[in-house]
Amino acid sequence: MKKQLLCTSAIALGCAIAAPASAQEWDMDWGGFFNSHVGYVDVSTTGLAAGTDFDGIDVFQDAEIYFTPSVTLDNGMTFGVNVQFEAKNTGGAIIDESYASISSDTLGRIDLGNENSAGYKLSIAAPQVSGDIGINSPWISGFIPLGASASGNQPWNYRQSAISSYTEVAGNNDVPRITYYTPSFNGLTLGVSYAASNATNAGNNDGVDRNAGGSVTDIFDLGANYSQSFNGVDVALSARWGTGSRAARLAALAVAPVPGNAGTAAVTAQAGGDPTVWAVGATVGMSGFTFGGSYGENDNDLAGGNGDQEGWSLGATYDIAGPWSVGFDTYQGEVKTNATGGKAEYEAYQLVGSRSLGAGVTWAVYAAYAEGTTNAASGNVSKVDGTLIGTSINLSF
Repeated sequence: MKKQLLCTSAIALGCAIAAPASAQEWDMDWGGFFNSHVGYVDVSTTGLAAGTDFDGIDVFQDAEIYFTPSVTLDNGMTFGVNVQFEAKNTGGAIIDESYASISSDTLGRIDLGNENSAGYKLSIAAPQVSGDIGINSPWISGFIPLGASASGNQPWNYRQSAISSYTEVAGNNDVPRITYYTPSFNGLTLGVSYAASNATNAGNNDGVDRNAGGSVTDIFDLGANYSQSFNGVDVALSARWGTGSRAARLAALAVAPVPGNAGTAAVTAQAGGDPTVWAVGATVGMSGFTFGGSYGENDNDLAGGNGDQEGWSLGATYDIAGPWSVGFDTYQGEVKTNATGGKAEYEAYQLVGSRSLGAGVTWAVYAAYAEGTTNAASGNVSKVDGTLIGTSINLSF
């Protein structure tokens, strides 16, 4: 499969290189979004450190600037770049995703660089209206401290199904990969991705050691998305599957010499098997209503099933005549925290009203509730829950 993907990409690249030069000018396009939230949150905890106080007003924002230059040659091939700059001061990475694209109406599209997989990008989940807080993601923890790193109790793993059905193999995110998407065939688009490693910048550092203990390499993803309208009914379906190879952990253990056979021997302890992920999603829309949901699983194949995750979303939206739309959705997830029965559960609900104020400008108000419960194998239980009343201004340009 790896060879077939690389051969397909090589053929497309060869066609592009062999094409005659174009006199077309580059389109120096750009865009982005800026979402600003203000909310009041009421938080309670059980079984966690005493003395914390998370109640009150807080601010959350998510913003990026996209730089997307492209040029279309005389033969119809389009070459472009997508560089996404983080537009908030979080102390993390300045650039989010960065990749080059080659596309045409007949050949489809190749993406090459740091980006999510085809399975992720073709996925569908419960419908949402503009301006919500995003409970099918870790966004809600910007107000309610569910994550263990923020005094909460949830062992969240980014890009895995306990917190979002937009999931990846072993939670890899924006790693260097090559992806191919087919042209749309009557609404059906297929995609396949390959990444050498789950390390974000592995492509620029020393190559990939496929025997590195615990690492996940040779990551493949397959995705399918179907979207079509039938007599006023809009249907969208998605399915994705992915897998990778987890290297054995190599540990050299000293062995006492025996007569006639002095020396040491190396033994291999298996860190785990090959992780997989799969997810499905669907929406149906008619007369202003849209209903839908999704389900996903991460089988991380560690000892005793530790770290295996599942989650699902369900929701509905309604476009009211005029500028308003409303929506309700929920997300429910679970992760196995050890081999002897411990688990952590996440559930969230939100009700949103959203009003379009003009081109690319939306105002929203919402109420949300989120809860994290962790049950240790010993029977000890900890819980974090919070209620959030918020509003947001959302700019898309």
